[in-house]
Amino acid sequence: MTQPPVSNPLLAGLQEDQLAQPCTLVIFGGGGDLSKRKLLPAVYNQSLDGALPASFALLGVALQEMDDQGYRQFAREGIERFSRQPLDEQYWPDFERMLHYESGSFTDPQTYQRLKQRLEEIDQTFGIPGNRVFYLAIPPALIETCVQNLNDAGLVYPVDDAQHFSRVIVEKPIGHDLQSARQVNDVLGRNLDESQIYRIDHYLGKETVQNILVMRFGNSIFEPLWNHKYIEHVQITVAEAEGVGTRAGYYDHAGALRDMVQNHILQLLTLIAMEPPWAMRADVIRDHRQDVLNCLRPITPDIVNQHVVRAQYGPGYHEGFDVPGYRREEGVGPDSTTETFVALKVFIDNWRWAGVPFYIRTGKRMTKRASEIAVHFRGVPPVLFNADPSHPIAQNVLALSIQPNEGLSLGISTKLPGPKVRIFPVKMDFRYGSTFGDQSPEAYERLMLDVMAGDATLFMRRDAVERSWVFIEDILDAWNSSGVRWLPEYTAGSWGPVEAERMIENDGFKWRLL
Repeated sequence: MTQPPVSNPLLAGLQEDQLAQPCTLVIFGGGGDLSKRKLLPAVYNQSLDGALPASFALLGVALQEMDDQGYRQFAREGIERFSRQPLDEQYWPDFERMLHYESGSFTDPQTYQRLKQRLEEIDQTFGIPGNRVFYLAIPPALIETCVQNLNDAGLVYPVDDAQHFSRVIVEKPIGHDLQSARQVNDVLGRNLDESQIYRIDHYLGKETVQNILVMRFGNSIFEPLWNHKYIEHVQITVAEAEGVGTRAGYYDHAGALRDMVQNHILQLLTLIAMEPPWAMRADVIRDHRQDVLNCLRPITPDIVNQHVVRAQYGPGYHEGFDVPGYRREEGVGPDSTTETFVALKVFIDNWRWAGVPFYIRTGKRMTKRASEIAVHFRGVPPVLFNADPSHPIAQNVLALSIQPNEGLSLGISTKLPGPKVRIFPVKMDFRYGSTFGDQSPEAYERLMLDVMAGDATLFMRRDAVERSWVFIEDILDAWNSSGVRWLPEYTAGSWGPVEAERMIENDGFKWRLL
């Protein structure tokens, strides 16, 4: 198959760096929404950019009855609608021949026997040396059955097999509490070596998130200041404009704390707060991220009301439409106490971050979709230009915009032109779109390529999953024992409840306006 030239400057050198190996990507749940919206468009973009290995094929597995041609049409519809690059009619025939489909139940051992035979046929056709990447885009309840059947069918190679590899990608959520997370991890551990397991968190594949380590450790100006002596506080915001939509059945049993904080936001926190790694190796990076999780100060029942705010969105006028409150959404109980917004004040009890508060907030039906990490540096002494307490100089803030406008900015003070000394805050801005032109690769593109290369740097290890749940479960236990039957509401389209404003203002700070 002819590979098109690499046109995206963000992908230059990616093949050499990643060394993606020939393999077949098997997507369990290949006919589902995640595959249509994210996975199949991601593979198409990888192929169009010339980033896939030379010998590659994709096999979708799902309950729906389809043949290869039907699956190719399913993939085409998803790519036409959701791909970051338009469908290339001249290239499409080359791409679609890589797509295959096998229907069957995930609980039926015969499905896996047919799958094994089909994979052997694909290997011969495409010259693939038996390497497999299994993507489990399935409900958590099916993970145990799927992994056990893969093992029983001989589709998982021993970890010491030097000729072939088997790697399994597991989608979040990994459990709904510490006990269930351990059960899922035990199932995976009985059938796979930890080195074969890739627990995916798509936030870690975003371009700006990957850039955190480069920004911190590739520039001499930041690291000397990256501690409690110079940083006053840090804000992490992950705001969603949409409501629960069609996910009410899942979300009403999860809530914002489980859905966003336990995985996405705590992982962002570890990258911002980790110590400098001595090597850019997966085990080193993940060890350093784990150290941050180990140092999180527990939020115990006696302080939970001072450190955590939860709320639900109420009715409002959002993006031109009247929208209902959370408890009026279809699939949500009228007496639900599931939080759609949560704000936390978190401390990391180690030498670097002693006493520095990390403020976290996330919610649905907020003013707009935006994710940002803002590092607020301590102000200059109250002398010279900062001597007037009624007109203090704005603090320096380093803001990393994760989405939608990927980039970073640094706020500094400068003199306004003119004969008098007047101070004015300005921003030094960098945006991926304006600097590099082309749209950045989607997170799933990078992460799947990493799995093909055997690079686990951006994936969660078992101990990280379970340590995150330990921190979160303290809060959940406090909530469950409180007997609360009603949560405060915030107007849909706002930045959250007044209680969250009070929490941060009590410490003398304010949430940033994004």
